[in-house]
This record gives sequence, C-alpha cells and structure tokens, in this order.
Amino acid sequence: MPPTLSEREQAILRLVVQQFVQTASPVGSRVVAEADEITLSSASVRNTMNRLEALGYLGHPHTSAGRVPTELGYRVYVDSLMQVAGLSREDEQVLRLSLNQLYGDIEALTRESSRLLGQLTNLLGVVLTPKLATGTLDRIDVVPLSSSRVMFVLEVRGGLVRTIIAEADAELRRADLPRVVTLLNERLSGLPLGEIRRTGAERLDGLAPRDPSGLVRLVVREADTLFQEPPDRRAQVGSPQHLVAQPEFQDPEVVRGLIRMVENGEAVVHLLEASQPGANADPTAADDPSAVVLIGRELATDLPESAPDLAPSYAVVTAPYRVGETIGRVGVIGPTRMNYGRAVALVERVATLLSRTAP
Repeated sequence: MPPTLSEREQAILRLVVQQFVQTASPVGSRVVAEADEITLSSASVRNTMNRLEALGYLGHPHTSAGRVPTELGYRVYVDSLMQVAGLSREDEQVLRLSLNQLYGDIEALTRESSRLLGQLTNLLGVVLTPKLATGTLDRIDVVPLSSSRVMFVLEVRGGLVRTIIAEADAELRRADLPRVVTLLNERLSGLPLGEIRRTGAERLDGLAPRDPSGLVRLVVREADTLFQEPPDRRAQVGSPQHLVAQPEFQDPEVVRGLIRMVENGEAVVHLLEASQPGANADPTAADDPSAVVLIGRELATDLPESAPDLAPSYAVVTAPYRVGETIGRVGVIGPTRMNYGRAVALVERVATLLSRTAP
C-alpha cells in the first residue's frame, strides 16, 4: 500500500503526469511552479518533487534535471487523481455515425471500432470478438457432408454462429438425423455452452440406444471440441500507424517489438482478457462497461511464451461489451505515457455503443 499523499503532493504529481503525457519531456520544477493552480515557489515545488521521487512516484532520468512518472505514479494518478471528461460533440458524432450504420454486423462493428479507437486516441485499438463460452445455445443443426462426416452448426443467442466439422467412427444413417437433431435440441438448447461441455454426456444419457444414426455418440465424443471456446478467437487490431508516431517508438527495435505483438494474436487476446480476471465468465460483467487500466509490469502476468516483453513500456485500457449473452472486450494498447482520461472515456463509450449496435 503506497503512502498517503498530501494535497500538495497530489496536485504536483497530477501536474507532472499531465505535463509529461503532453510533451513526452521530463518535467522540471519551474514548469510546475508556473501552473495556475500552484501557488508555491519553484524551490518548494522542487522539494515536493524530491519527496515524490523518494516515495517512488517520480523518476529522474540521468540526462535531464526534470522528473517523469513511474509506474506507481501512473497507478496513483489513474486510481485517484485523474478526471475522465465527457467526449466532445465531434467525437460522439464520429462514433455514433460510424457504428450505427453497421448495426447487426458484429465483424464489421469490431473492425471499425478498433480503427476508430486507434484514430481517436493515437494508440492501438483492439476489439475481441465475443467469448462463445459465455453464450447460450439457441439451436444445434447438423449438415451431412459425406457418409461419415458432418458439419455441426451452433447458433448462439445474440446471433453468433460457430461451425465445426466432425468425423464419425462409422457411417451415419442420414434418414434418422432430423429426428435426432430435434432430440438434441430438446436436451441442450437454452443452456450455456460451458455447461453443455461439462454435463452434456449426462444430459444425453439414454438417447444413444434410441439413436440408430450414431449422432448422439458423436456429440458426446466431440463435446470438448464442439462446446469449448474456439482456439482461434479473433482480435480485431487497428492499424499501428498512429502508435508508431509516438516518441516512444523512435527506436526501430521497439517498433519491431510492437509489430511482433500485433502479429501475435494469442498475446493480444491475453492482454485484453487479463485486464479483468474472471469477468468473461460472469454473465453480468458487461452490464458495467467501466474500463480497467493495467500499467507496465501489471501486464506481465501469465503472458504466452511467444509474446514479446511488454513491461514496463506498455499500458492497456479495456472494457467489456455484450452481444446477446456473450461478452467481448474493447480496448487500447499504448505506451505508459498515454492520455488515460481520454482513453478511458473513449473505450467505455465504444463498449456501450457496441453493446447497443451488435445483433
């Protein structure tokens, strides 16, 4: 637990963070002392900044007399000192016009949302498609492809559809498939996919002997594949062009690390989902679109081995959105030196609009 800061220390820390975010240059005591809301001498400001540095809220680059926020400084700023202003009328109009015209097209909505977030924040906009494991099965259909191969079509409440091809051990009797599909829907429709995966065999117990087609046995055998989260869950990632224009990306190696991250879909999915552990398993999580902010080393937990080392250079701001009973996430990824107030306001607004305009 960091020590409690006095009002003077809070005011100076807030100004240092805001000035550094704006200029990307270390902040000196004279700049802070000249701020309208500060009535202290430059010497008093310098003493306060020295104390903030000693407490770990500010850092002191070797090449400058100014100070920069540390991860702890950013954390306190986001948690206690930051003001999240409402969006401008222009921003609101851009978001509404762009997303409302795509009503019902979840793929187009996520793609456009990631683009808009990158454009409006100068960060990397990312939108995760909804997590099917949190969804409820509306209907399961079966399309025969050959004597032993079928395509399962899972319709999830909210308009999402997943298709999986499976191979039976023996020839399937096509004439019996419609009747068996009806029985499957009587037993499984209306249940969360995760529950079907766990209890499907028990729920279908007794059907197999009455199923000459062999379909029930196939469903039980393939339940882990049919009703689990697809391994290739998609992340719509906006263009990194806005992000690479930031001063933090002047080093070509840093740019290469960013590109590796963008190309690593697993890492991007993990970053957005890790921002709120357990939220994606909670059906009510998207009813509160409040953003979550992770900074620097807070991102390093359980990252895939293939992911580039993001700490301590990056921060992530995310919020959940809802499609039917499934939950996705929307967010931005950028350097720790970001305008957190604007990022939070935009991410929360996009999450709300996605929940309203998705099917």
